[in-house]
Amino acid sequence: MGKIRTRKVKVLAAEILENYPDKVKPDFQSNKLLAKEVLAGTVSQRLINNVAGYLTALVKRRLKESEEKKAEEPVEEVNA
Repeated sequence: MGKIRTRKVKVLAAEILENYPDKVKPDFQSNKLLAKEVLAGTVSQRLINNVAGYLTALVKRRLKESEEKKAEEPVEEVNA
């Protein structure tokens, strides 16, 4: 089974992903620093960690899906 995430974690992560798509990476530590910077002073450290973990999972899932799409595309052969 997957992890249960609250609506607040999902909403905050979606906002960060929408506003800073180039800064979000598949690395938890860098996402944690980004979440801490964006959510500074408004939420607890535990919530920042949850948001960073969810961001990491989202990015890894998107990368995996894009790799699978590329693998499914038919390769056109050139007959010379």
